[in-house]
Amino acid sequence: MAHLLVVESWVGSMGRLLPRAIREGGNEFTFLTRDLHHYLRSAPEGTAHPLLGARHVITADTNDTEALTAEVERLHTVLGFDGVITSCDYYLPTVARIAARLGLPGPGPEAVENACRKDATRRVLADAGLPGPRFALHEEWADLARAAREIGYPLVVKPVDLCAGMYVRRVDDEAQLAEAVRALADFPVNARGQRREPAVLLEELLDGPEVSIETVSYAGAVHVIGVTDKSIGGAPAFIETGHMFPADLTSADTEAAEQTALAALKALGLTDGVVAHTEIKLTSAGPRVVEVNPRPAGNRITELVRHVTGIDLAAAFVDVALGRRPDLRRTDTGLRSAAIGFLVPERTGTLEALGQLSDGEDVLEVQLAEPGKAVKAAGSNNEYLGHVMAGDPDGLGARDRVEGLLAAVRTGLVVR
Repeated sequence: MAHLLVVESWVGSMGRLLPRAIREGGNEFTFLTRDLHHYLRSAPEGTAHPLLGARHVITADTNDTEALTAEVERLHTVLGFDGVITSCDYYLPTVARIAARLGLPGPGPEAVENACRKDATRRVLADAGLPGPRFALHEEWADLARAAREIGYPLVVKPVDLCAGMYVRRVDDEAQLAEAVRALADFPVNARGQRREPAVLLEELLDGPEVSIETVSYAGAVHVIGVTDKSIGGAPAFIETGHMFPADLTSADTEAAEQTALAALKALGLTDGVVAHTEIKLTSAGPRVVEVNPRPAGNRITELVRHVTGIDLAAAFVDVALGRRPDLRRTDTGLRSAAIGFLVPERTGTLEALGQLSDGEDVLEVQLAEPGKAVKAAGSNNEYLGHVMAGDPDGLGARDRVEGLLAAVRTGLVVR
């Protein structure tokens, strides 16, 4: 039985899949957090978040990396950790540093830090010769306005250190740019109490559909699990409204997307001990990397993969964190595709009603908010009112099935 140290986590999908995967693999874990109540609040009344079923739950300042590393070294002498892991983007660099200090498995700290900083990713990929969007990084308004004119509108404004699409906006002129920059400046500390980098990333707007490549790296080899498609809404924000695995692409587009992802992972040095989720735009000029995430995909994409291939990416995440060879064997699950669609609120208020959802053997998951919930008009992937997941045993029809189910739910959606 191996003993993992889990440093913080998301509270949602992967935050629940990860402890399950640890236990199902016959292992145990210690959970380290700066705010236990963050997880207590997230569980339905009368239940406990699965992360709180750890062998030990320890409170420490996870935002002070140097002090935390020293504390973990002390704990390691007593508890003996075989690996360290997190599902939360904001703590991936911290975990990589701890693993390196303790001599535990995992990707190099510099590689993880570069992947978690959108501006650093751009610089590394450009230095490696990978084609990408024109971009600029600045703090001062005069520099941002000048760079925007040089890149040319429309363009995309991004924070360099947030996730879930937070404050990522399309801007079509200087007035919209100023508004986006002001909004970002008004969010100086992230949801985990970490002070943000004030620099703003500007990027050329890329055309074409977006996909993600799910990979597992072990012993210096990167294994492509497959390609997931993505639907986007909520303009001028970029909100993920749904996904399907596998993506409905030509073999040529699939190969091009996979090879681009592999090149990006190699350039960043993420070729050992990491499960990655690399987002790519299939533009008219060829594939272009959007971002590289050195952790499993969110938004239940890992479950889409499992339903179609039988491969459990959460379990693979645990295995590589322990330095073990992950089980990537495909099995016949009876499904050819699986898709998820999200109910995205368009207005702020209180949820009063939802339409009726029809039953069916192809429905894999349903999670919808209850009437009475306070609703915020979506500006990122954090404001969903729920999701529906369905599969198709015959082909690539899962997305159409999900869209039909969600259309019925939206018909009766009332927010006041």
